[in-house]
Amino acid sequence: MSTHISVADWERVATREVTVGDVTLRVFDHGEGRPGQPPVVLCHGFPELAFSWRHQLFALAEAGYRVLVPDMRGYGGSTRPADADAYDILTLCGDLIAVIDDVGADDAVFVGHDWGAAVVWQLALAHPERVRAVAGMSVPVTTRAPAAPVPILRERLGDDFYMVWFQEPGVADAALHRDVRRTLVTKEIYSPEWAARSERIEDELSPPPWLDDDELAYYVDTFERTGFTGGLNYYRNLDRNWALTEHLADRRVTRPALFITGSKDVVAQFMPAKDLDRMLTDQRGNIVLDGAGHWIQQQRPDEVNAALLEFLSGVG
Repeated sequence: MSTHISVADWERVATREVTVGDVTLRVFDHGEGRPGQPPVVLCHGFPELAFSWRHQLFALAEAGYRVLVPDMRGYGGSTRPADADAYDILTLCGDLIAVIDDVGADDAVFVGHDWGAAVVWQLALAHPERVRAVAGMSVPVTTRAPAAPVPILRERLGDDFYMVWFQEPGVADAALHRDVRRTLVTKEIYSPEWAARSERIEDELSPPPWLDDDELAYYVDTFERTGFTGGLNYYRNLDRNWALTEHLADRRVTRPALFITGSKDVVAQFMPAKDLDRMLTDQRGNIVLDGAGHWIQQQRPDEVNAALLEFLSGVG
């Protein structure tokens, strides 16, 4: 069993500031690493923070790895550009390259969850020379969509599907910020119907068993300060990302790759992992943790840590 990582433990981790143009990223930096061994970069999703990787940061560092965990642009202690165009996928990939450049690394093992997974998969396609290996959680790598994705999502899943609802600037931003605790604890998928209901239902009163009150307070305090617009701007680039990455349409991920998900992750309902064999030329595992949901690295840290350590032992 893993040792409980407290908020105080996390706040003692050293941080560094990495500047990329007008953006400054706060990066948590822990562990010494070994000579010649690439750092491990952990990339969070929505609505998360670098803090989401607290269990992995300490476990990987204790195993001898140097671990770098950014608050992705738009989140936490990193800069939150107002312009949605500042959040396209290639710019996000550039942020991760800047993180490893800052520590003098030629390449790294990149691990991502949710939107972080989307970014690290894209990084492996666009800049394979900077990627020693790549692992994605919850969001699988996929082949290129036949057309811009938002109209496809709107046609198949409707205007109320969360990715479509997120497109209008200011609307979901205000709804999610109205009651930050409810936004972070709810088990529902965000939607206009969810936003219109003013009262909290029973599952929105207490955190899940894998998130204690102090941990939830860390998230709530941060998002009350920052709002959610930075993270929502990732979704507002879905069509733009599709246009910007046309030149990568025929590429495959050639680096060692791992996918981890939970059997109850709702993402699988609309993003099944059906393209892994086609997109990954060196697939080292497709792990489905029985009973686990979307927030897998926090809900099932021991199993995720074990899977990552096994993967790292074969690629370092």
